[in-house]
Amino acid sequence: MLSSILNSERAINVNIQVIRIFARLRNMVADNTQIRLEIEKIKNNLENQDRNMEIVFQYLDELLELKETPVPKRKRIGFKPDEL
Repeated sequence: MLSSILNSERAINVNIQVIRIFARLRNMVADNTQIRLEIEKIKNNLENQDRNMEIVFQYLDELLELKETPVPKRKRIGFKPDEL
């Protein structure tokens, strides 16, 4: 604050530097919030993808269980010469 009141060359330069530093800090904070928002989006997508993968694996397990159960033999249809 004192650098904005004083009229010397050095005080003016210090005031300009202070303003530049605050502008950089504001930009860095804005960039960080953007990055954080993007990371949150990616996390949400990954969580959804994890859930979807779990569902797919559950369906695959169910299909494998169905395949493992023996299928009952069906009677042959048509001419059967060996049977009486």
